[in-house]
Amino acid sequence: MKLSFKPVWFDSLGAKSSCVFVKTYDISILIDPGIAIMQPSFPASEEEKIRWLIKGEREIIKASKRADVIVISHYHYDHYFPDNMEIYEGKILLAKNPNNYINDSQRKRAEYFYSNLYSYFGGITLENILTKPETKEYPNPIKELPIASSKDFGEYSKRRKQLLEKGFKWFKNRAKKWNSTPRIPEMTFKDLEVFFADGKEFRFGDTKIKFTKPLFHGIEFSRVGWVFATVVGYKDEKIIHSSDLNGPIIEDYPEWIIKENPNVLILDGPMTYMLGYLLNKTNLKRTIDNAVKIVKEIDAEVIIYDHHLPREVHFKEHTKEVWETAEKLNKNLLTAAEFLGKKPKVLEYKK
Repeated sequence: MKLSFKPVWFDSLGAKSSCVFVKTYDISILIDPGIAIMQPSFPASEEEKIRWLIKGEREIIKASKRADVIVISHYHYDHYFPDNMEIYEGKILLAKNPNNYINDSQRKRAEYFYSNLYSYFGGITLENILTKPETKEYPNPIKELPIASSKDFGEYSKRRKQLLEKGFKWFKNRAKKWNSTPRIPEMTFKDLEVFFADGKEFRFGDTKIKFTKPLFHGIEFSRVGWVFATVVGYKDEKIIHSSDLNGPIIEDYPEWIIKENPNVLILDGPMTYMLGYLLNKTNLKRTIDNAVKIVKEIDAEVIIYDHHLPREVHFKEHTKEVWETAEKLNKNLLTAAEFLGKKPKVLEYKK
């Protein structure tokens, strides 16, 4: 492939991350350079978790030195560095818009991040450059999900309808906030250019970097917020980085992936370690069905199936139909650790 990639750090290596380095003849791109320590339930000692966190951070910083472009799909700490400004030096930053399709906690994190960023590179305070709120119409995003909207969920349908109605009320309140909150601007400095990339496309020679509109971080109206997915294309080759679609759960998202038909797919999985808490059996089944459909229908040479998944020892059993489908069809589905010739850290603790 003329378009090359390398997983820099992923959950299967022992710390939460989905950082990947992509290179073409035109440009080098680092997607989601962030990392976070594994949750308390992860079956390793605190010392080991800290060691993997530190090692992963070093690898990400090292990779950032070789990148021309940095992509931030959303403002969770396992996807960006809020304090280390040096990794952004000399870069073009293509980031999730912090002004809309964002929940309150990520907005606060974004304010902190851009305050640090603009102070470091421009010597200016964010408060002095915030622009006036913009009033926009925000239609019900469920209308853009015709497949999920028309799906029959059987006995779960009544509960699902209640959740969607409640979710839309939450969404309308968020939209009011977006329309009344001062806006963080894009900025250009000597050593940094910042662009908000949702739904946009950027070209660098024969390389095209395309971003989806904001997608739900998990289920419909997920309170965790929104992300964008990244498509890097070079001539007739293509890589997709899904970010945090959690499976994907929503049926319309795999249809988009199948239509794009990438050579390489970096797909995050469901949070099986949260099964029975933030993930119910109905939505787990959705993720499995969706991932199986993707595996069956795309022609990818490699599918990295990792982020969120390898946080508990039974992740392959919980998603076994996906792995079995790939094996049956001779598709190259594997975790980032396995792609690098290593065993996922969590499986070292499996009895």
